[in-house]
Amino acid sequence: MAEALSQYLWPSVAYLLTGIVHALLLLGLVAVGTVIFIWMERKIAGRIQDRLGPTRVGGKFGWLQTVADGLKLATKEDTMPRDADPILFKIAPYVALCASYATFIVLPFATGWSAVTSSISIFLIIAILGVEVFGVILAGYSSGSKWSLFGAMREAAQVVSYEVPLGLCVLVPVMIAGTMDLNVIGEMQRGWFTNWLVFHDPFTFLVFFVYITCATASVNRAPFDLAEAESELVAGFHTEYSGVRWSVFFMAEYNSMLLVSFLASILFLGGWHGPIPIFTSTGIAYESSAAAFSWGGFLANVAGVANLLFKGFAGVAIMMWVRWTLPRLRIDQVMRTCLKYCTPLACFCFLGAAIWTWAFPGGMLLKAEPYAGFREADEMALLPVANSAGTEARGDFDESVQSSGLASNDSALSQSLPGELASQDDNRRSPATALAGGDN
Repeated sequence: MAEALSQYLWPSVAYLLTGIVHALLLLGLVAVGTVIFIWMERKIAGRIQDRLGPTRVGGKFGWLQTVADGLKLATKEDTMPRDADPILFKIAPYVALCASYATFIVLPFATGWSAVTSSISIFLIIAILGVEVFGVILAGYSSGSKWSLFGAMREAAQVVSYEVPLGLCVLVPVMIAGTMDLNVIGEMQRGWFTNWLVFHDPFTFLVFFVYITCATASVNRAPFDLAEAESELVAGFHTEYSGVRWSVFFMAEYNSMLLVSFLASILFLGGWHGPIPIFTSTGIAYESSAAAFSWGGFLANVAGVANLLFKGFAGVAIMMWVRWTLPRLRIDQVMRTCLKYCTPLACFCFLGAAIWTWAFPGGMLLKAEPYAGFREADEMALLPVANSAGTEARGDFDESVQSSGLASNDSALSQSLPGELASQDDNRRSPATALAGGDN
């Protein structure tokens, strides 16, 4: 988009407009998603507890109940305790929200559709998601209340602990795919649902459920909501908050729930690809992110976005289902679940998946091509550029050798060195060939 606009505008203005459009689209997803999730939470909780939930505001199903609550919170008095730190108390909710919002920047929604394309996107998401806990710590520390401080410290201990098994679970599909680029990982699972990484081997299938457990704990959802344990800590770290700032904390929580659900979909459940390759089998979908624009590819990407949204919303619904079904765990039970069960299981699955990938690169269903042998066409297109750059470098080397005294003093050396470099370059395997296991 920025390249197309740069033909009519200054490049800096084109990239600025593109960034604003991407930011607004992601902000719309975050805001609208929060409204829908709050309504879903009430309806799911009501059905599980044999109640009806919202039924009057906005129609039979209470569609506008969340909007009415938002207007109430916006007009509610914004209070602050006398002993609170004014600056930290005010910025803490926005630190948590910005951390959960920033992770969507590198998240791909379809083939080539991401705000920022990065080869280490999964690393950035895990790193930025861990920053959200700083908003919780600031809120508890700056509130001037011991209950808020206790809740914040509980949250910090929980998140830091569960980041270890969560990172190990994420490493399993990264190891199988051979890349940290979520765009490439999603494209590797193109085709039938049997290509999804969750069906690669029994260890990846098991680690998927370990990931769901750790992700639920990392976003502070019941039965792992120690920071908001009302029975001991009133409301935890946000006890002293009211009005808009109180609602911002819940926006950050629901955004993080959606993010980990999207991440599970891309890493394990095929990403934006459906169980049946309708657009891929007909040749309509884009082959890679470097493909030229076509209306068929655009339609396939729109269907891919809808597919990913469905998987993400389904993951959030499951988290809500678990919250209103299972009782809250004690803090010792939460830490025991992390240290005695999730972490050892994640290590065991990582080792098992590594051995399975070495023995059966095609997975349990024996794909024709190993996952790690896949590379996008735009990445392969860079190889001729690299080869031409290498040729120019050898030419510069020849000129430097001839210009020096080596050519006259030792003619054999000046003739043998470029030849040896050329022979080494011919014998060197390309990255795609090496990853696919060829030229052994």
